[in-house]
Amino acid sequence: MLTLLSCISLQIFGMTDKIVVLSTCSTEDEAVKLARLLVEERLAACVNIVPGIESYYRWQGAVETADEVAAIFKADDHTVDALMTRIAGLHSYDVPCIVTWPVGKLLRPYAAWVEDSVG
Repeated sequence: MLTLLSCISLQIFGMTDKIVVLSTCSTEDEAVKLARLLVEERLAACVNIVPGIESYYRWQGAVETADEVAAIFKADDHTVDALMTRIAGLHSYDVPCIVTWPVGKLLRPYAAWVEDSVG
């Protein structure tokens, strides 16, 4: 049985086709360049830059570590392939990390803003 709070929640939050894309960059300058360009190109609505990432990974048979910067892109299912392709083409890494997560629920006004900002 739906409660009043549940009904209000269903009106405010909804299922969505929005996507979060994460990519790590070698420098903050690279992350900022990607962010600005991809928002200008309307492939992402918003990009969060998160400095201070310490990464450990295996590369060419050895365990490596590097200081990196994460870029978190907000997009939708209609533009995500173009966004990922563009990130890969602009990225300085030979094999860049570009991963996606679907967004299960999202504040409806925010979802509408993402929709208006991409595409």
